Amino acid sequence: METAPHILVVDDDREIRDLLARFLRKHGYRVDSAADGREMWRLLETGRFDLIVLDLMLPGEDGLSLCRRLRSQNSAMPVIMLTAIGEEMDRIIGLEMGADDYLAKPFNPRELLARMRAVLRRSGAAPIPSEAAGEDDLTFAGWRLRLAARELLSPDGSLVDLTGGEFELLCALANRPNRLLSREQLLDQTRGRDAVPFDRAIDVQISRLRGKIEVDPKNPAIIKTVRGAGYIFAVEVRRP
Repeated sequence: METAPHILVVDDDREIRDLLARFLRKHGYRVDSAADGREMWRLLETGRFDLIVLDLMLPGEDGLSLCRRLRSQNSAMPVIMLTAIGEEMDRIIGLEMGADDYLAKPFNPRELLARMRAVLRRSGAAPIPSEAAGEDDLTFAGWRLRLAARELLSPDGSLVDLTGGEFELLCALANRPNRLLSREQLLDQTRGRDAVPFDRAIDVQISRLRGKIEVDPKNPAIIKTVRGAGYIFAVEVRRP
């Protein structure tokens, strides 16, 4: 356990801190948490961390300032910024201040986990807890969807880059193979109707998914359209 990545969660919302700590420990990480910048610096002085999950809106010194100070000290420690604002300009400013990634609240903890794994993999700072293949995996047409790790492996074993929305949509389809699913059902089974402004957002994500998993995206064999009704995941899905 001592070789597992050590994560520092900085958020003034105790419920979020506790939820993330429990979730990340369950997935093999060591976790400490802080409610503000003062606690964050105290923990950084006394311990070694591999990644910081940093809330933008904090009492006292905010997350942008904390990230800027961290980078001014020539620290290359990865930072994933959290915010309840979700504005494009805040994301850009956060990245300019040195954040490695950015996630808007409310978020799915599994999406944060996937982003953490990607950032840690790029940084090479520490071994990433393995997610053993098992009953959570789904296979279809040579592809493997690893639900716990939030990863998609191609038939040749390479990792396919999916956004959080694309992953959630693929999971919703693969868990209900050979069933007609309307756009409304897909919205409800992914991030909920409030997550996207209109049903056509599903069409855009379907198009992107096809570009990544179909041999011929213009003549799809896996995700088929039923005109005026929705989509069908038209292949057999198995659990290894």
